[in-house]
Amino acid sequence: MRFAVMGLLLAAMGGLHVHDASAQELTRAEAEDALRRAVAFFREHVGTNGGYLWRYSADLKVGEGEGAALSTTAWVQPPGTPTVGDAYLSAYSLTSDPNCFEAALETALALAKGQLESGGWDYRIEFQSQRQKYRYRLDPDRPSARNVTTLDDDVTQSALRFLMRTDAAAEFKNDQIHDAVIYALKRLEHAQYPNGAWPQRFSEPPAAEKFPARPAAYPDAWPRTYPSIDYRSFYTFNDNTLADMIETLFLAAAIYNEPHYQALAEKAGGFILLAQMPQPQPAWAQQYNVQMHPAWARRFEPAAVTGGESQGILKTLLKLYQWTGDAKYLEPIPRALVYLKKSQLPDGRLARFYELKTNRPLYFTRQYELTYDDNDLPTHYGFKVNSSLDAIQATYDRIKESPPRPLRVEEKRTVKLTSSLTRQARAVVDALDRRGAWGEAGTLRTVESYAGPVVESRTFARNVEILARFIAAQP
Repeated sequence: MRFAVMGLLLAAMGGLHVHDASAQELTRAEAEDALRRAVAFFREHVGTNGGYLWRYSADLKVGEGEGAALSTTAWVQPPGTPTVGDAYLSAYSLTSDPNCFEAALETALALAKGQLESGGWDYRIEFQSQRQKYRYRLDPDRPSARNVTTLDDDVTQSALRFLMRTDAAAEFKNDQIHDAVIYALKRLEHAQYPNGAWPQRFSEPPAAEKFPARPAAYPDAWPRTYPSIDYRSFYTFNDNTLADMIETLFLAAAIYNEPHYQALAEKAGGFILLAQMPQPQPAWAQQYNVQMHPAWARRFEPAAVTGGESQGILKTLLKLYQWTGDAKYLEPIPRALVYLKKSQLPDGRLARFYELKTNRPLYFTRQYELTYDDNDLPTHYGFKVNSSLDAIQATYDRIKESPPRPLRVEEKRTVKLTSSLTRQARAVVDALDRRGAWGEAGTLRTVESYAGPVVESRTFARNVEILARFIAAQP
């Protein structure tokens, strides 16, 4: 049981043996033993039904995702269950360790149990007491239960990518995993708008006649105060929703040798071209309404051109060109780069939001009043973002005359043994406690009385990857 008492915490955490990495070489056997113990600990004591949260108290009595969670809750939103599953699968690919493969299968089956009837996933999966609140595909029909697939924050996309990779590793022989993948792909296809976009969330396919394809345009006017509208059906770029969908579908096309999935991804690429704003601001908004006007989402996300998501869109266009060789994906980039470079703030960053037509940076006060002043910003959101424009320009200049490089299924990697990798693996082994856990300083945001240490799923995934790479690099 995940939240069972694991013995005296100080005794468990006291099992660290720190070595001088330069004085003692790490052997493959040590790394293999550490990997085995870490995977066993996470599977047997941290996970619930094969699923995982973001972080846990070091004694495993409480845990959380982005929000509070029960002991029988798993989190889908990264760095939750798909992140841990990807670590298991990557370790198996590198080391051929059957324990890692079994762990990946177990995690994939947990996600299959959390798949909604609408086709994708919510942020969380409930396995016991709260399960009846959700309309899971494998459960008896619950017409009134929650059935909302979310594409926000790479939730459904990350789950599906992991399931597809696991399906391939299992040689497509696990029916439950394979059926979950095919079901999700079909439902995502049906949820795609005629113009190629997707909503942030959905529970059923859109009525196509209500969503005609049209190019982006400026509204005659837009509200300066939050209109409290339901933005979930808007055409969404925010949080890389469309970019994650495009990558997921290209991966599906490669794994299943099915060009139809690539066609869906290229249809989404067509929406990117439609959604580029006309002059004087030839970049993109976070989300658009059915009129293809930039629209409000949350109370701190106004109708505006965005310096944040626009950079991610440019990177997606570069990938689309590389994967297809179609020059139409390069055509919007030069004018967008010129505009965004002119829009940089004095410190070289970009504003997250630029006012429509005037291009003045928009901010909010801590009371969420729209303003041009950046002296009273809320701290929970990035209203200024780093600029990647020089790197995007360099990539554009390098690849614009290059032949396409179709996305391929990952093959077994060759890893070179370096002193840096050895030092990293040594540090990872030395940090593993007697239980097989990596504890670290931290807090639980949803448990005010807890102030660390914690066990992080993100750290587990990173350290498993380091150990697996070190093992694979050994002669």
